[in-house]
Amino acid sequence: MPIGEVVLGLPDASLRPFVDRYVGYRERADVPLVRRESAGVFVVLILGWGAPLDVTDPRSAERGVTAVDSFVAGTFDSWCTTRTLGVGEGVELLLAPLTARRLLGLPLSELTNRAVGVGQLPGRWLDRLRGQLAEAPGWPERFALLDRVLAGRLAASPPVDPRLDWAWRWLVTSGGRGSVGVLADELGWSRRHLASRFRQEVGLPPKMAARLLRFQQAHAVSTQFGATGRAVDWAAVAAGCGYYDQSHLIRDFHQFAGATPAALLAAR
Repeated sequence: MPIGEVVLGLPDASLRPFVDRYVGYRERADVPLVRRESAGVFVVLILGWGAPLDVTDPRSAERGVTAVDSFVAGTFDSWCTTRTLGVGEGVELLLAPLTARRLLGLPLSELTNRAVGVGQLPGRWLDRLRGQLAEAPGWPERFALLDRVLAGRLAASPPVDPRLDWAWRWLVTSGGRGSVGVLADELGWSRRHLASRFRQEVGLPPKMAARLLRFQQAHAVSTQFGATGRAVDWAAVAAGCGYYDQSHLIRDFHQFAGATPAALLAAR
């Protein structure tokens, strides 16, 4: 059983449209700690120091990264695993795709279904930031440093195409339930053009992003039920999250989390 602490930090108000929170952690694993990480239409940024991690996509070894303390994982359309041993410390951020696109300065199609050590990314600014975070005396100073660096990075980056930003917000607002054809019509684009632009900048086509948004909602609802100990009506969860039926919900859990929803709850 891992032993450690988790500290939540609230970004500066000017950053909250882009970053909802910082998660600082310190964790000791005396035996290898392996976690299954669910897919999501978000970008994971880990800036750590201490025990290294392995990130593995079971579909392809080339998509993962080995023995790193800091990495970026692009938008994934399947689950992966992380493995660590020893004492690790760092900060985790979950970034909306278009925020990550601005911060990283590259289209997310270059990171789709990939985890990359921060030292491999252009400019190496994240690698420098990792070192500064490690040297900071405590969590308040680390969170303040993140505020300064991320705000500066966003101010210096060009905004994304406002049509893509609108398309992303439209999908999020609909909970992934809106028709991609209707979205294309609203933009005045063909479905093919929308899919191409979306895949380039977000890393996944809009239809897959919509599926992941529905899955994320269903996963969160099932976790809430699990925390209360109440029995879960999976058919009701499926209907409430925009699934055609329960079998489609289970299919997505298999693809995006590697297990049925009931099995995940039992393991948790």
